[in-house]
Amino acid sequence: MGRWNLGASIAGFICIGAFGWLPAVPPANAAATADTAATADTAATADTASPAAIRELPQVLINGTTPLESFGLPLNQVPSDIQTATSADLQRGQSLNVADYLNSSFSGINVSAGDGNPFHIDVYYHGFTASPLLGTPEGLSVYVDGVRVNESFGDIVNWDLIPESAINAVSLISGSNPVFGLNTLGGALSLRTKSGHDSPGTEIEAYGGSFGRHSVDAQTGGTSGAFDYFFSGSYFDETGWRDLDSSRVWQGFGKVGWQGASTHIDLSYTYADDFLWGNGATPLSMLFYRREQAYTPDYTQNLMHFVNLAGTRILSGHLLLSGNAFYRYVNTHVLNGNVNDFYLEDNYAGPPTDCTNPASSAATLAYCAPGQDATSSLTQRSEGFGLQLTDSADVLGWKNEGVIGVDYDDSRNAFYDLTRYGGIAPNHLLVYEPSPYNDLPLVSVRGGNSISGAYLTDTLSPSSLIHLTAAARYNRSVETINGTSVDSDPADYGDGFLSATPVSGDHSFDRLNPSIGFTLTPTEYTTYYANYNEASRAPTVIELGCANPAVPCGLPDDFAADPDLKQVVARTFEIGLRGNLADRSFNWSAELFRTVNSNDIQFIATGINAGFFSNVGNTRREGLDVAFGGREGGLTWKLAYSHVQATFQSGFVVNAPSNSTADANGNITVRPGDSMPLVPEHNGRLILDYEFTRRLELGANVIVVSGSYLHGNENNANVAGATDAATGAYISPNGTGWTPGYAQVDFNGTYRFSEYVEIFARMTNALNKNYSTAGFLTRSAFTANGTFISDPNGWLNENNVVPGAPREIWGGVRVSF
Repeated sequence: MGRWNLGASIAGFICIGAFGWLPAVPPANAAATADTAATADTAATADTASPAAIRELPQVLINGTTPLESFGLPLNQVPSDIQTATSADLQRGQSLNVADYLNSSFSGINVSAGDGNPFHIDVYYHGFTASPLLGTPEGLSVYVDGVRVNESFGDIVNWDLIPESAINAVSLISGSNPVFGLNTLGGALSLRTKSGHDSPGTEIEAYGGSFGRHSVDAQTGGTSGAFDYFFSGSYFDETGWRDLDSSRVWQGFGKVGWQGASTHIDLSYTYADDFLWGNGATPLSMLFYRREQAYTPDYTQNLMHFVNLAGTRILSGHLLLSGNAFYRYVNTHVLNGNVNDFYLEDNYAGPPTDCTNPASSAATLAYCAPGQDATSSLTQRSEGFGLQLTDSADVLGWKNEGVIGVDYDDSRNAFYDLTRYGGIAPNHLLVYEPSPYNDLPLVSVRGGNSISGAYLTDTLSPSSLIHLTAAARYNRSVETINGTSVDSDPADYGDGFLSATPVSGDHSFDRLNPSIGFTLTPTEYTTYYANYNEASRAPTVIELGCANPAVPCGLPDDFAADPDLKQVVARTFEIGLRGNLADRSFNWSAELFRTVNSNDIQFIATGINAGFFSNVGNTRREGLDVAFGGREGGLTWKLAYSHVQATFQSGFVVNAPSNSTADANGNITVRPGDSMPLVPEHNGRLILDYEFTRRLELGANVIVVSGSYLHGNENNANVAGATDAATGAYISPNGTGWTPGYAQVDFNGTYRFSEYVEIFARMTNALNKNYSTAGFLTRSAFTANGTFISDPNGWLNENNVVPGAPREIWGGVRVSF
């Protein structure tokens, strides 16, 4: 009687695929991990435990290609681009957080600070986004120790809830790898935390500098017999360089583990508590007058408790069982400061008023008050588990590794929102208007989301020349939403104003996503690869609750009845090569990629702060990544260039009244081939690090990014200074709808007094360039000096952009023992 062999079973799918239908190898709802780190995007990289030892090996084992722990694959058997970094790389770069490190060091990345806070960064990879802002179409999945941390309500990624000091390894996997489940449209980011085994010893770090920034971080780890432990804590505080721009972040992490002859168990807990002001986009006229000005400041408070139990057991010499179970709680409180959308609106239908007594009714208050605060509270609770079995037994004498896994994630969400009206203070905060009609509850919504999946992946090596990989994942997502939303627009007075609309719906989405690829390794130093894969994302609870064109939402303040949306499906083809010289002194990589999204979901604006989510047809991201690097003596260097074209491939209509081509209703038509906003076509990086002596090390980063279109110019057709043909009035006197490119130069350095004491410093934007990374083409309600314009007819169309920080310098000390 023969025994069952997982590898042989999965290998059968590959054989079938050679002649006909081939199911794709899937991932589960867990995180990819990297036990050993390869260099950013080449084969010359370093193991997290011993960089020198890894450089002696012809290949690097990667554990980042499956959600949970596996035996690992040599990099030359992985048919996609994988960029990795270690905790030492993060420390050497002196980055503020993981998102900051990705921007400074990884190819294909660009960032925009959508709300102006350094912890709330939108990370773009190949034109796909991982953002902390509700309503952003999320196209990247992010995992921490096998747990997908895209939050359940909107699939957003809270970078401030990931303590950088606890990160041991980072892996960025390109493409629509189905193994990583939902949101892996353009890539997956896997983070693995430290343990007492890989990070022994104690370290204390403190630094401070520009704009009141000061930070303290402490960590300690070690082993005691079969047990190990690691604990870290950090505190960050700064006043910021703009008005009302402070940040305060507390982060804590702890892990205890036990390791026997064949079993390894870790229990970890992550805590985060922060208060972050974000100034968001500001008109260029205000920035030219005084760059520190803020338009209408916002703040976000996050509190998180995250517990994860993970373990592995070697069942035999070729079988590895991995699993995890987790609980995650996130409470988010947000204040969105706004110029009131309903202020002196033309279609006001409420009681007659001259605004001398705006608090006399709910309608007059909403019509007469220039300022508005939208205050929301969101609670998300998630728990789930994953199981994965890896079999590394040979098949027919060929090397093979097969993985099969399942996972389940259940989430419950509660969202509440109320609106306050009033005047606008000189610092642009709300001056509360006392009224029994103020503090209007708008939204009370509860929702749930259960995600289950099953996946398999197999890599078969018929020879040392060719390695075949196939994968598939079946994913099912069930979402529910129940609650009410209140119509707060006084234009609807007598026709629904202040009426509560039920918000309810039950939706389910399922799909089988495939992948197939291969690598060719003519030598141990050169790899060629090609890969086709598919992934999907289901509409989120917030998208389903704001999908009715007849009832647009004041995102994130309103919800409405929710018609069905279709899930987004990404289809990606990649072809590339990577290699290095035998002495590892020079390495290279290049990749061509093309991803087409069908049924892509976008927020369709119907007003300045209102709109709905809709499937807009196809979108496409395609381009090229090229990177070179090496080491010569004390010099380590990397030069990378990325070309990304992100375009709409289907036409649709969106409201953009500040666009010079808008019709009488303020609408523009987006055409196939128009470029997507905020995705620059070109970006490049030069990274230098020179070790002058064993004590002194200096580094420099140069980031060059081309310009991009702003939101409100999705048709790429706005013309600054255009006039209305009928009246001759200026439509866009200052608004180009475009933000120009920029170059940023950063420096860092470390001086070691001894093995245990070192000082370090970092300077960002050393040339003190004025630049911006995000924004909108919209109206400004303030003069250049920040004075409110009481007559909306005097508001001008402008580029409202998020400015990059000026030159900043920090220095600190690090003590280890």
